[in-house]
Amino acid sequence: MSDSRKAVVLLSGGMDSCVSTAIARERHGTGNIALLHAGYGQRTQRRERRAFEEIADFYAVRERMVVQLDHFLMIGGSALTDEKIAVPENELGAPASHRSVIPVTYVPFRNAHFLSVAVSWAEVIGAGAIYIGAVAEDSSGYPDCRPEYYKAFQELIRVGTRPETQIAMVTPVITMKKSEIIRRGLALGAPLHLTWSCYQEEDVACGACDSCLLRLRAFAEAGSTDPLPYRRVVSAGR
Repeated sequence: MSDSRKAVVLLSGGMDSCVSTAIARERHGTGNIALLHAGYGQRTQRRERRAFEEIADFYAVRERMVVQLDHFLMIGGSALTDEKIAVPENELGAPASHRSVIPVTYVPFRNAHFLSVAVSWAEVIGAGAIYIGAVAEDSSGYPDCRPEYYKAFQELIRVGTRPETQIAMVTPVITMKKSEIIRRGLALGAPLHLTWSCYQEEDVACGACDSCLLRLRAFAEAGSTDPLPYRRVVSAGR
């Protein structure tokens, strides 16, 4: 399926956003995608920025923007932005009664902030689509990764932009399992070796946080080997 519209792609530097970038590139063409990265004071901010730049270079995307949303540090309330809140380890293998319904790694309403920047930029550059790599089926249970969230945001775009503005909210991997995302990425030749998923380390991935465990389990289920090295690997359980 080809699409001649320009697309803004939110690229965190993680696996899901990388595969979403590959999907957008396949549909729109390299010259029709613009990449947006947001730093928000997260623990692995520098490493994620590096992943963003390397993926953007891999696809030779010239139109890119990096924004810094430091107000998340003042807001706090998340293990990703508040050093006083520990990043949980091996919670995927813990009994359901021991896990939080919403993990402490949830950054309150974060994706709305990212999408607001994306919509503003898309309207200015005339983009007709915004891609975000949100995953609902097989992720950490964040409320701003649910399909209904993006349906509501689509309506917000409609009522909050110029009458002639037409921007589609695209969530290409939202119903996929992580293993399916990996298989799709491999089929598209996505540079998964350039991505970063760890919540707490910037040199070598910890192998124990939920994000590392989800990634490792997904590669195993996909029958592939994760190209990233890990400091240690904790069994994620089922």
